[in-house]
Amino acid sequence: MSVFLQAQEQNRLVFAVPRGRILRALRPALESLGFAPESGLFDESDRRLQFNSEVAGLTFVRVRSFDAATFVAFGGAQIGVAGTDVLDEFRYPEIYAPLDLGLARCRMAVAESRETASQDDPASWSQVRIATKYPRLTRRHFAARGVQAECIPLSGAVELAPALGLARRIVDLVDSGATLAANDLVEVEQIREVSLRLIVNRTAFKLRQAELLPLIDRFRQEFASS
Repeated sequence: MSVFLQAQEQNRLVFAVPRGRILRALRPALESLGFAPESGLFDESDRRLQFNSEVAGLTFVRVRSFDAATFVAFGGAQIGVAGTDVLDEFRYPEIYAPLDLGLARCRMAVAESRETASQDDPASWSQVRIATKYPRLTRRHFAARGVQAECIPLSGAVELAPALGLARRIVDLVDSGATLAANDLVEVEQIREVSLRLIVNRTAFKLRQAELLPLIDRFRQEFASS
């Protein structure tokens, strides 16, 4: 790569967006705010991970929901979006989260099988075994209640844990509750509400305010009053 092209690559801004449900919720905003990323960004059959936009020097990268915050925290991307569940799990000090977009709203909850839930009382718990994608957040939540939590980390298919005897209870995100119901699980305790936030790398924000502030302002004008 020539020195000129390397300089272009280094000067571009990278916007990290989570794939799947979050990206579908974010798509109308990205289009209405004039970012106009390549249509392949929203096409799950497109195997590319980087996509150009109509904003000069702005590239979008499509990543796993847990990874968007990591890319921004460590400087692989300068700006992005991430759920408050991920931000609370990792608590990266390198991330500045200036705006709650109010998109992809759901809740984080404790769930267990319908059969055992009918005989259970969360107020009586002193120790629990939990299968979850959020071990740090889960431990903090239960520690604040004086409950000792043994967490079994899973990256997916968390709803299988009670049926297979891995853990009696799970902590996961719940939207409509359909996935829990399909696996004969019910909520027994809500931990917190979750929504999508705009995030920025703190160092990039200090060094590249002239480029980042206009992008942040686009989102603020659209979502600050929502």
